[in-house]
Amino acid sequence: MLTIYVIHNCDTCRKAIKALDGSGHPYQVHDLRKDGVSAALLEHILEKVPVLTLLNKRSTTWRNLPEDDKADIDSNGLDSNKARALMLANPTLIKRPLLDLGDDIRVGYRDGDYSNL
Repeated sequence: MLTIYVIHNCDTCRKAIKALDGSGHPYQVHDLRKDGVSAALLEHILEKVPVLTLLNKRSTTWRNLPEDDKADIDSNGLDSNKARALMLANPTLIKRPLLDLGDDIRVGYRDGDYSNL
């Protein structure tokens, strides 16, 4: 069964869920804000998705973080442990939707992305 990780008030997440509804594939929804993110779940995701791809630096949560928290998290001097800790403490820093296909995880959604499931 597919799992889609979302935040329910996200428009892109709603579009992705609508696309899954039309695909006929069974899936379950995990709300990152409501259901949270465990260390084990985050590691499962990071096995398939690079830290910098997963970290949503365009989010309001990221912009509101203190500069000290954001220091050392970039493509040149990535502190992946710091990024992991931030995502565990602030699940809205995780890009979404995430579609867990079992052997792969797709990050984000654009119209037509789920047509080849």
